Amino acid sequence: MRASDIRSMTLEELDRMERDAREQLFRLRFQISMGQTDSVRKYRSTRKDLARILTIASEKRREQEGSDG
Repeated sequence: MRASDIRSMTLEELDRMERDAREQLFRLRFQISMGQTDSVRKYRSTRKDLARILTIASEKRREQEGSDG
């Protein structure tokens, strides 16, 4: 997912995407450990997407705090 796509989302959408990405990482980690899949590439890209989501969400929260105070 591109950062520009993520930036256009609201904080609620970002929180939902974060939960989904964490669940997907859990499932992928479990499948890899059980030998059910060799989808390491998908695991890496999901991890990077989660990092982008968390970074942009924290930026948006900081912007809101700055405009509130």
